[in-house]
Amino acid sequence: MDIQAEKLNLIEWITKLNDSSVVEKLRNIKDEYSESEDWWDLLGKKELASIKRGLKDIEEGKVCSHETALNVSNYR
Repeated sequence: MDIQAEKLNLIEWITKLNDSSVVEKLRNIKDEYSESEDWWDLLGKKELASIKRGLKDIEEGKVCSHETALNVSNYR
């Protein structure tokens, strides 16, 4: 099941809930999730630079398949 369908199933289930304690738990989960830091914001300068280099390589077509990478690493 894809995530969109799963979210719709959860929404439908939530609309039928009558247990206020479950609704409160869901609200707490939502609040905790909203307050949590994004992992992207926790990355250091070197990590961000490396990711940006990788994205640039992808844009420029400087990529190889997983199988090719495995074959190259087997020769070392």
